[in-house]
Amino acid sequence: MKSGSKATSFDIAYRAGVSQSTVSRALRNSPLVNEETRLKIQAIAKELNYKVDKNASSLRSQESKTLALLLFEDPTSDDSQINPFFMTMLGSITRASAHRGYDLLVSFQQMDSDWHSDYEDTNKADGIILLGYGDYVDYKEKLVQLHAQGTHFVRWGAEVKDMNIATLGCDNVHGGYQVTEHLLKQNRKTCAFVGTASRRAPEFFDRYKGHCQALSDAGIQVDAELQRDAISTEEAGFAATKALLESDKSIDALFAASDLIAIGAIRAIREKGLGVPEDIAVAGFDDIAIAQFTRPSLTTAKQDTLLAGEMLVDNVLGLINGQPPQTTLLPSQLVVRDSSLAK
Repeated sequence: MKSGSKATSFDIAYRAGVSQSTVSRALRNSPLVNEETRLKIQAIAKELNYKVDKNASSLRSQESKTLALLLFEDPTSDDSQINPFFMTMLGSITRASAHRGYDLLVSFQQMDSDWHSDYEDTNKADGIILLGYGDYVDYKEKLVQLHAQGTHFVRWGAEVKDMNIATLGCDNVHGGYQVTEHLLKQNRKTCAFVGTASRRAPEFFDRYKGHCQALSDAGIQVDAELQRDAISTEEAGFAATKALLESDKSIDALFAASDLIAIGAIRAIREKGLGVPEDIAVAGFDDIAIAQFTRPSLTTAKQDTLLAGEMLVDNVLGLINGQPPQTTLLPSQLVVRDSSLAK
């Protein structure tokens, strides 16, 4: 800093050995900055006689008329790193934003990156839409930080019961119940579930809960050995189903927690020399575009991505305008195709 010149936040950042955004947060007493760093930055600001530029602060507080859509990388069989389910929702969110006079900033994130940084304070966006999250245990920590810093954000996913945050998702419990109920109505007696069923994958876990409830209501005892973990890829579905078929368990139906898992499962069943649906009926979840073109065409639970995209945009705009956060679960629709028809 030159002698006689006015101190800036960048001067403070240099002195403190932190980023300029950290200085901005510390001077606002943000909980994202630990106390030791915050006090150090504030002491340097006082020493340099730093004054907040009210005009610049006012400009930053104005609406950017931009929303940020953060997509998290998923393992995929191609180089896209995007779950096909979210591709359809991306189009809906883009259209809904444009119709409401907002630009959409789309950013691809890795779970270990600093994606919870404050978009609003840098005037990049007025609010954030979150799609996908990988391991929910890691993801939830950053939701807590977003909530603490007062960011306007809405997420697609399962309900978060211990935080008052805006969530839009599918009624996965009911959807899982519908799929399993359908399989049982096709004269199937032993139905497996392939998909991670734990708090690390709450949407899959809810689908498994619905599956188990349908079995219980039909008088069928739930067998934990008929559940196999798998992330939402064809490869994971193939590997989990192959292991299941090589066990001493005999099945005549399989509910996959996603269409991608189901596609991998069908391949594993065929490689075992069995037919779909002749020997094993298969159903998925999501109704991605390829589901109707698989051989056989895939029975699945359809999620309304058009409505979901519109509601995500409307919900985040509501938060920006001062409305309280709320959770809404949309119903899924059972789409019956050849992969699950009766013997």
